[in-house]
Amino acid sequence: MPAVEQYARAHIVTDEAQDPPAVPVALRYDPEADPPRVHIMLPGHHEWVVARDLLEQGLRAPAAAGDVRIWPCGRVQAVMEFHSAKGVAVVQFDAKTLIRFLRRTYTATPVSS
Repeated sequence: MPAVEQYARAHIVTDEAQDPPAVPVALRYDPEADPPRVHIMLPGHHEWVVARDLLEQGLRAPAAAGDVRIWPCGRVQAVMEFHSAKGVAVVQFDAKTLIRFLRRTYTATPVSS
């Protein structure tokens, strides 16, 4: 079964007054190599691995596991917060993009698998 890949745009949240420009993000799910997880690749070779069910939960209500926190932001946005020894990255996504990606992963591998 082929991997599911989707490219998206997201905003890195900062404390600057002006809105930051959108950055390219790659979302990847490989049902053969790593079925319970999705990979989120940010610019600068930053890759985060997140449980697929955590991503789904975080689109409905605040959810966290380890160094990752996800929560809905209004009706159309979702925020992911990634913690590392170098600091924290806060990334805002269009929730529809993440929902579409999740649907494609569930088509590739249903929940029961």
